[in-house]
Amino acid sequence: MAHLLGAEAVHIEFPTRVVFDAVTLGVAEGDRIGLVGRNGDGKSTLLNILSGRLEPDAGQVTTRRSLTIGVLDQRDSLEDSHTVAHAIVGDSADHEWASNARIRDVLAGLVADVGWDATIGSLSGGQRRRVALAQLLVGDDDVLFLDEPTNHLDVEGIAWLASHLKTRWPATSGALLVVTHDRWFLDEVCNTTWEVHDRIVEPFEGGYAAYILQRVERDRQNATIEGKRRNLMRKELAWLRRGAPARTAKPKFRIDAANDLIANEPEPRNAVALASMAMQRLGKDVLDLETVRVAYDEHTVLSDVTWRLAPGERTGILGVNGAGKSTLLNLLAGTLAPTSGRVKRGKTVKVAMLTQQLSELEEFENDRVSQVIARKKTTYQTDGKEMTPGQLLERLGFTSAQLSTPVKDLSGGQRRRLQLMMILLDEPNVLILDEPTNDLDTDMLVAMEDLLDTWPGTLIVVSHDRYLMERVTDQQYAIIDAHLRHLTGGVDQYLALRAGFDTSAVPTTQPAGSSAARTTQPAGVSRSDTQPAGSPAGRAMSPGSAERRNAEKEIQAIDRKIAKLETSRADVHERLARADQTDFAALATLTQELSSLDAETADLEARWLILSADLDA
Repeated sequence: MAHLLGAEAVHIEFPTRVVFDAVTLGVAEGDRIGLVGRNGDGKSTLLNILSGRLEPDAGQVTTRRSLTIGVLDQRDSLEDSHTVAHAIVGDSADHEWASNARIRDVLAGLVADVGWDATIGSLSGGQRRRVALAQLLVGDDDVLFLDEPTNHLDVEGIAWLASHLKTRWPATSGALLVVTHDRWFLDEVCNTTWEVHDRIVEPFEGGYAAYILQRVERDRQNATIEGKRRNLMRKELAWLRRGAPARTAKPKFRIDAANDLIANEPEPRNAVALASMAMQRLGKDVLDLETVRVAYDEHTVLSDVTWRLAPGERTGILGVNGAGKSTLLNLLAGTLAPTSGRVKRGKTVKVAMLTQQLSELEEFENDRVSQVIARKKTTYQTDGKEMTPGQLLERLGFTSAQLSTPVKDLSGGQRRRLQLMMILLDEPNVLILDEPTNDLDTDMLVAMEDLLDTWPGTLIVVSHDRYLMERVTDQQYAIIDAHLRHLTGGVDQYLALRAGFDTSAVPTTQPAGSSAARTTQPAGVSRSDTQPAGSPAGRAMSPGSAERRNAEKEIQAIDRKIAKLETSRADVHERLARADQTDFAALATLTQELSSLDAETADLEARWLILSADLDA
């Protein structure tokens, strides 16, 4: 594949440390590269060097002539006085941008709910982020550099972005470098992973799942790597292999080697033992919501919600921004009373909430970490073992030297981990996590998940991180149209339901927030551009009706088709395993064949979920 850009013997250092030392790497057409590593190790710096916005102290960066690079920073450079329309399509006439299918797709996927004539200064942080991303994606750059593109995106937005990037270029064209802590996104989009650590950039073949496998293998061969880090990665690999079937379909994920590595690895958590411990700590009654309704100024946020939380239950809550997730959490935490209905709490319930604001640390800003944890318990039981707060801090990535650091000098990720540990040391038996992944890198996310695996209590999680949602919770609910709905099919069912229920189109022609803004579309864009073909849009089917019988027949046909596709995928996997690994043309053909099978399977599964939801309605 043609070379696009590269770095040779790059060295860069800041006043306090060396970031990269003699790093040599290259980007070729077809590369979809995910950058992972601890916060502060140089991921964003590497993007700035390769994009030409930062000169290295030594070495050089070369790019192919006429190569165009688009960059998304963590902070946007949008002008507050510009309108959304001007920020995204500039001064182009409506017929010019509306005739471009890519632009219509980007607008429908990212800014359908944003006022087309609203000024940038009037937007929320999340809306500004989506406008900045849309501004980049409507272009036609050869290479995209994305620094935390999933920030402020909900599960739907992340799924759309992954789909867009997978189909933006042909398989052997264009290139993508992305820095993100969203592991589902990495696995979905990337075919190569670069780990930035210890002044070097180490390449791994495949997405996040393949990276974890190869990292486990590397750690096994390297006697200087600490045993506990290796065991933690083995546990992560075990969950990946036992998780959603889509993860095991990666052509570069060496399945036999993975199975050998985790042959004796137990499940990430013992659900029976944890449920038993939770029952002892909580009793039978935890939290019950009975016909709860919450309304603000005649606007109903939650309607007729009845929900019983059981001891040891691990539940994820999904919903678009503004759907009522925070309202539901506040009901559970006891900080909000319902408009009608009641919330019943067990006598032994002790609720704690990990908020997004880090407000729990404000009173300790000038205290050292060791002083803060000294005020809590001296020991803590986890995984059947007694641990000191210092050992817990080490498990969450703190070094002994950081114990003497004032809280105000901690990084965002360190403050987040300290906040979680302080809550756990209070030993609540109901734990609510509101966007717990903020400011955490992938290693720290794994460490946090490992700690939560041994926590014996009822867990409620609200997060846009799909990987974490599927990893630490056993079931998911969604707030849709003010009602709480159980998702037997998990996140995939939620996305299918949203595709059926969604009545929004692409950008509005009125300022955000007005009634017209939610219904008007720009010229040249029709509903058919955003509504999936054949979507029943959540219709209920009466028993015995012809429509219901047809839906049942279609579900049976889909089951047969999926079974045939699984057989075909297994055959392609077998051919990949036997193929000459140096025959790149043959590998590319097989990979493309597998991608087509995966895409067809995903479409069928989405249709199956929509039909099943309507049959259950």
